[in-house]
Amino acid sequence: MRYKNVNQNINISKDEKEDRNKSLQLKEKAYDYWLAAAGISDRKKTLLRAYMKSAREVYYIEETHLHQFRFLNEKDCNTMIQAKKTWDLQGEYEKMQEQGIRFVTCFESEYPKKLMDIQDKPYALYVKGRLPDEEFLSVAVVGARRCSHYGEKYAYEFGEVLSEYGIQIVSGLAFGIDGISQRGALTGGGKTFAVLGNGVDICYPRDHAGLYQDILEQGGGILSELPPGVKPLPYHFPRRNRIISGLSDLVIVIEAREKSGSLITADMALEQGKDVYALPGPADSMLSQGCHQLIRQGAGILTSPEMLLEELGISGNILREKNREVKKVLESTEKLVYSSVVLSPRSAGEIMEATGLMPRKVLETLSSLEIKGYIKEVSKNYYVRI
Repeated sequence: MRYKNVNQNINISKDEKEDRNKSLQLKEKAYDYWLAAAGISDRKKTLLRAYMKSAREVYYIEETHLHQFRFLNEKDCNTMIQAKKTWDLQGEYEKMQEQGIRFVTCFESEYPKKLMDIQDKPYALYVKGRLPDEEFLSVAVVGARRCSHYGEKYAYEFGEVLSEYGIQIVSGLAFGIDGISQRGALTGGGKTFAVLGNGVDICYPRDHAGLYQDILEQGGGILSELPPGVKPLPYHFPRRNRIISGLSDLVIVIEAREKSGSLITADMALEQGKDVYALPGPADSMLSQGCHQLIRQGAGILTSPEMLLEELGISGNILREKNREVKKVLESTEKLVYSSVVLSPRSAGEIMEATGLMPRKVLETLSSLEIKGYIKEVSKNYYVRI
């Protein structure tokens, strides 16, 4: 008996074709997700993927054929073989999607172009929210975790002012300079992007859960080269610094000790051909030593965000309309009180004198500013800026 081809008389609609294409793409991404999680280096993953044309083809390589790639040693081959045996191909990919995480490989157009040219680029990025917009300038602001009030003030100011001018802030969500500059960027109405040394499904440090969420809600992004579930281990952070500098057009260091992770970021930026700037500080401060070292080596000196804007050729006339609205907010009672709080402790009485406001109004406003995280009461009725 002769059988007909069951597909001969079936007309496939345009929508059905699109659904099939999407399904095929989904399956391909599941193979890429598997390869990204395999325990060989990013360089070897990229070489293997490029040679085989797709991650699917890599997955189905015969064990004997795998040993023919000269850049793979015996340990690499065994790792790849084991990765196939222990990985739930479709289940793992779907689990990632359910967490609201996107996955972008270096073979996709969405992958940041700025990372394509760096040495040892990540094979893939895991993303919550968005990636930085290539059409806008991106500036990395990094520095000490245990920073001074001096460092806090400038980190916040750089993040806030630069974001008002449409500059994206890239940092690491860490305590100190990183987190403060990113909070400043959000206040300035801009976007900021946090590169983590762990999976993007984990907020580290935990105390920055609010900042983590605010970054996403304001159109920024949380990203990592590490798969979901990977914990923040010490050796992850030096490597993630190459991504912070790689995504940025230049790097600003605000307070850093002589041996600081921020100096690693600066060194990586220089290797990538990026400009590095440093904020000078008090000569007798341990937190200034790293910045002064960078300046001696030729880093640019910055004492205000306006200096950088001038070097970049950005004029105040190009402020967006929404930033004019921010300016209006900054002229409120809160701004008046905030501007009277300085880096050294100042009493409520001194603030009343400086503002001319009634005592009750000053105390109410100080309480509001403290709740919002702008100031801190360091002793009874004495306040400093954060």
